Amino acid sequence: MLAAIDVGTNAVRLELARLLANGSLELLHQERDPVRPGEGVFKTGVIPREVADRLLSTLRRWGALCRRYHAQVRAVATSAVREAKNRDEIVRRAREEAGLRLEVISGMEEARLITLGVLWGKPPSARSLCIDIGGGSTEVASALGDTPNAMWSVGLGAVRLTELFGTAKTMSKKQLKLMRGYVSEALTEGLPARIAGAPRAALGSSGTIGAVVAYAASEGTAHATARQISQVVEELVDTSPAQRRKRFDARRAEVVCAGAVILEQLVKHLGLDSVTAVQRGLREGILVDLIRRKDAGEDHSLHEAALVVGRRFHFDEAHATQVTRLALQLFDDLAPLHNLPASARPLLEVSGLLHDVGNAVSYQKHHRHSYYLIVNAEFPGLRERERELVARIARYHRRSPPDPSHSGMEGLSPGEVRVVRKLSTLLRVADSLDRSHRQSIVRLQARLLPNAVLVKLRARSPLDLELWDATHEAGLFRRVFGRKLLMQVMRHPRELHRRSLRAAAYLAIDPRFR
Repeated sequence: MLAAIDVGTNAVRLELARLLANGSLELLHQERDPVRPGEGVFKTGVIPREVADRLLSTLRRWGALCRRYHAQVRAVATSAVREAKNRDEIVRRAREEAGLRLEVISGMEEARLITLGVLWGKPPSARSLCIDIGGGSTEVASALGDTPNAMWSVGLGAVRLTELFGTAKTMSKKQLKLMRGYVSEALTEGLPARIAGAPRAALGSSGTIGAVVAYAASEGTAHATARQISQVVEELVDTSPAQRRKRFDARRAEVVCAGAVILEQLVKHLGLDSVTAVQRGLREGILVDLIRRKDAGEDHSLHEAALVVGRRFHFDEAHATQVTRLALQLFDDLAPLHNLPASARPLLEVSGLLHDVGNAVSYQKHHRHSYYLIVNAEFPGLRERERELVARIARYHRRSPPDPSHSGMEGLSPGEVRVVRKLSTLLRVADSLDRSHRQSIVRLQARLLPNAVLVKLRARSPLDLELWDATHEAGLFRRVFGRKLLMQVMRHPRELHRRSLRAAAYLAIDPRFR
């Protein structure tokens, strides 16, 4: 049983589905509540108390429903909550009152999930262009199959523009001209003029696009041409509020003109011939993502995304890859000791790849710079809270130990503190084992002993520096895991082997391992 909750700008939506044996989804319950969480946010920067109360009332009911069905839930909030100054209060209330972990996702993660929902099941070679006009932002993505190869998020939405230009009831010709100019300029700044390889017919997934396309399209069709969309903008502006309410629900009628202008300018900017409205979108993407996250295999997309970020800052890729390989081997071999879920492994992988990325700013305090760069980077597939944990793990790869009382641990739950402490300790040991940045260790194997952990190393060159540095992490390792850290070097030729064994004395290795 899976549940997707979407806290949008104009409404909140729930989809409850069952995963069938053939891999398809059976929809059991679907609900939409037009509480408009974004009401007033784009003017005041705050979600008003009465709006928050309406939202939490709905979330409490849905949380109880999901628990009744024992559903695995992912609840996400988009543009309105993302930009609200009191977002932390909303997230806290959702957790305490509704029992839901409300995740405030970035525009890029929103675009990824929308694309996944719209294109799920597409042939891997099929090229598509997806657009979504929400209440506060517009997402665009080009994709192969159901995987985006380029994504954009622009701060344009039907509710945002309606509040900005004051057009909830009427829109004058002057306001229309100003709004068109405003949208055109925002799209020019936020989107390329043409998207290489993308088709000229787009798939539109939002309620706004569905409403505008349905109004503009010829009878019996689900798509509208560029010309039809431009014509419908003029028609909607000329209609009275009462006439619009006859065609759309009251809330949609207030913002449909602004939504139509965004769609018109988007079609013009991207040089599209037509837009086809589709019923699937963000919520379906959440459900599909939940299915895929159940796969215990490696997430190669996250690995590649981390490499892209690292290369952008000219990181030492060989060192980062080596440290990550060693850290993941420690994680796998010591699973009975650290007792962390498999879902923690990707966090260690990304933090390992990016632990030194802060060197792009300055070597001094580069662990703190790494935290800042990671927490502000975009990782499709990585939730915002997960990105925060990755940044904390990387931050503690050197200098101050990850003690619960340290200021860098503020804001973490007890469970998150345990994850950061254990993973950053493994990362510190792995980092020390490539202190020379020469990737000398070709094989690592960790084994549990009654009161210690024995790490066997096979190397192709002396490890004097690595083993000396590892002494500084042995104390922390013992505090975190309750066991001594022992190392055994297995290497030829014999002379180099003896030199490494002498260095190993720094770790007070038991003589039987020499």
